[in-house]
Amino acid sequence: MIAPTAPQVSVRAMTEADIEAVSTLRVRGWQHAYAGLMPQSHLDGLSIADDAARRRGHFRDASGETTHLVAESADGAVVGWACFGPARGDDLPRGEGELYAIYARPDLIGTGIGRTLVDEVLRRAPYRALRLWVLEGNTRARTFYERAGFSPDGAVCADPVEGVPVPEVRYHRPRTR
Repeated sequence: MIAPTAPQVSVRAMTEADIEAVSTLRVRGWQHAYAGLMPQSHLDGLSIADDAARRRGHFRDASGETTHLVAESADGAVVGWACFGPARGDDLPRGEGELYAIYARPDLIGTGIGRTLVDEVLRRAPYRALRLWVLEGNTRARTFYERAGFSPDGAVCADPVEGVPVPEVRYHRPRTR
């Protein structure tokens, strides 16, 4: 298998015009990354149009606490997306943030897009530490986060998807600025 070529990307704030591309990244990303980790019927039922409709609502009603970034290739295509904001969880210290999501186009995974997005999140996030949740069985993502300086903090949860528990592990990364 030939490794994909790393595209030159720039990172910028997401705009409403990016919603369809981001929803495509999210849905195709879930279908790629979570195959075998959650019910296939759930993954098969994901809809880009439904995700885009939800995303439009979130985007319009945004409180300003969540930051959305896109990685854009030289030809203007959105090839990655990340969002972050205040950490969720009553057990966490004040002043921490959370990386809510990060996706690269599935055919470009391993080309550095994710790392570029993580670096930009770390540069822009005003928090003293970042948390994130990752599916326990998603070894590729866990390895990616560990290489970026995140480590499991001991918290776990298992939200059901179509009645099947899907275990997640929370990761932590202190700021080093």
